[in-house]
This record gives sequence, C-alpha cells and structure tokens, in this order.
Amino acid sequence: MTNPTHNRALLYMHVAALLFGLTGIFGKLASTTPDAIVLGRALFAVVALVVFARLGSHPLLRQLTPRHLASLLMCGAFLAIHWLTFFHAIKISGVGIATLGFASFPAFVVMLEALFWREHPSRHDLIKVGLVCAGLLLIPAQFSLEAENTEGLLWAVLSGFCFAAVSVGNRLTSGHLHPVQIACWQNLVVSLLVIPTGTLALVQMPALDWLWIGLLGVFCTGLAQVLFVSSLRVLNARTASLFFALEPVYGILIAWWLFAEQPTLRMLIGGLLIISAVLMVRRAPTPA
Repeated sequence: MTNPTHNRALLYMHVAALLFGLTGIFGKLASTTPDAIVLGRALFAVVALVVFARLGSHPLLRQLTPRHLASLLMCGAFLAIHWLTFFHAIKISGVGIATLGFASFPAFVVMLEALFWREHPSRHDLIKVGLVCAGLLLIPAQFSLEAENTEGLLWAVLSGFCFAAVSVGNRLTSGHLHPVQIACWQNLVVSLLVIPTGTLALVQMPALDWLWIGLLGVFCTGLAQVLFVSSLRVLNARTASLFFALEPVYGILIAWWLFAEQPTLRMLIGGLLIISAVLMVRRAPTPA
C-alpha cells in the first residue's frame, strides 16, 4: 500500500480542514436533533465510502485483525461522542463558539501523544497549550458555568478532546489499513451507537434536512475522513492539527455571512490565541 508523498499529505490535510470547516454550517442549517444529524451523517458516509471502495477496488474486510477491530471500535466511539457534543454545542451557543471550543483539540493531541506515543512535549508545545487555555477563557462574554455560551464552549472542548483521541488513535491503523476502510468502519460504529436515540428524529426530518445531512455525510465526512486518514500515514497528529487552524476561520466567517453570528472582540482575541497556538505546531519529518 503506497503512502502519499509529504507534500501531497499536506494538501490532503488542507482540503480536509476546509471540508470539516463546513461541518458546523450544515449542522446549523439542519433543524433536527444532534443525534439525528450524527446518525444521518454516518449513514450517508458509510454509503459513500462503500461506493468509493467499490470504484477504487479497496478492501473493506481484508487484513482486519482483533487489534485493528478494537482500535476501529474505540475510535468510532470517540468519533460519535465528538460529533454529538459538537452539534449540541452549536445548538446551544452557535457555530462560532462551538468551532473555537473545538479548536482546543491540538492541546489534547500534545498530551495524548506524550502519553501513548512517548512523544514528550517541547517548550513550544507547552506554550501552545497555555495559549489555547487563555483563548478558551476569552471566548465567552463571561466565564460562568451558568452562562449559556460557557456551557456550549465546554461541550465543544469535550468535542475537541474526543477528536484528539480519534486523531491519535488513527495512528494505530493508518499504516496498516486503507483509509477508506478505516473511515467506513468508524462511521459504521458511529451509526450503530446512535441508532437507538437518533432513528425516530431522523425519519421525521423535513426534506431539506436530508439535503444538508447528505452533503455533510458525503463530503464533510466520507471524503474528508479519507483525506484526513490518508495524511496520517505520513504526518503525525500534531502536524495535522496545524492545518485545522483554518477550520474555525472558515466556520466563523461563513456563519457570520449566513447567520449574522457576528463575533465579539473577546471571541476574536480568543480565537486568535487559539489559532496562533495551533500554528506553532512543528512540521513533522517525512517518515522513511
């Protein structure tokens, strides 16, 4: 299985960040519940990924070992929690705060890679974590657990932690299984986990919601995840997080344009600190 070149992996990650940046927009446009959005998104993604696999003759069952299945199950569970908490944060506080709160995930990547991969953080990594924490404190108008924006921010931070866990966990399988295979199995796990709570709301959705969730599932999930996992065969999760600095920028600007969610000065300063922290992530060396 041929790995992409380093430059191509960087391009994949950039496009994936752009597609992921549209996730909050489609989530905002869909009027249904977060669990219905997650279920529909995962189901559309599975269908799209099966089609990708057929067209590209990529295996979906080959080379699966008990260890790989355990990793896919774990990452799929974290992915489900990541999506549920992210869309819940959007419903509570809007796209801007949810996206900026989610942007805390690079700090969690540093911690998890140090814990599981023994890649100890450098001084710059620790500065980055400090900037992220400072930025998160500035995002809400007032940092009180009773404030609605703060509640949404905390849900978004939990979403960021879960996405960091998925990013680090995918390194266990990204060098052994095909990216389409990994993304398909993880989305199948998400579907199975959310079916009990999301089915009723999903079947009762208005027709327009099916369009938004279909676009979300095929492009912002299926295609974006394949590009994301493909790049992790060459890049580590810290390098990948650099490109996700663009995600909150895309999300906030588009939400400002579409939904008149004008960011406050505190939010802009907090977002700038978070994005600055992400941009401090060092470029990974090209693996042999």
